[in-house]
Amino acid sequence: MLVLASASPRRQEILRNAGVDFTVEPAHIPEEAIEGESAKVLAQRLAREKALAIAHRQIGAYVLGADTVVSVDDEIFGKPADSADAARMLRKLAGRNHEVITGVCLVPPGKLDAPDIRSQITQVTFEAITQKEIEDYVASGEPMDKAGAYAIQGIASRWISRIEGDYFNVVGLPIALVFEMLKDNGWTP
Repeated sequence: MLVLASASPRRQEILRNAGVDFTVEPAHIPEEAIEGESAKVLAQRLAREKALAIAHRQIGAYVLGADTVVSVDDEIFGKPADSADAARMLRKLAGRNHEVITGVCLVPPGKLDAPDIRSQITQVTFEAITQKEIEDYVASGEPMDKAGAYAIQGIASRWISRIEGDYFNVVGLPIALVFEMLKDNGWTP
């Protein structure tokens, strides 16, 4: 059995579309960076904390945790705190390249002390965005629960001119990496 330690509808949809049977048990942990922590280390640490929080209760299951962050100029963007924060993030991303990093942690049954932790990095290029476009986008509500304040599969797709790497990573779960981790750890569908 696979347990997804996330309430993210996007992660659930990616797993369902890939034909994976799973259950959902969200891990409610604080998603705060530690001072000086890199985006990759943050994403991996949060993924690990989410997976381990659930693995302690789901002893016979494979538990999957993930966390996605956006990084530009060494600044880390998680989910925006409010509309003003979302607009600030979008202004910073407009007309620039940035990285989307998803940390993934798989805890196989009986391996609480040896979780498999990896990450995927995708480069994303945003076109210029006007202040009015930012205001309208923020008003749509779409940016509010997304790392970096945008959804590549939604309205923001109109400003993304290039990606280098895994599209599903930007959505929130690098499914090819997840399958590799599952296979490497003896999971069979």
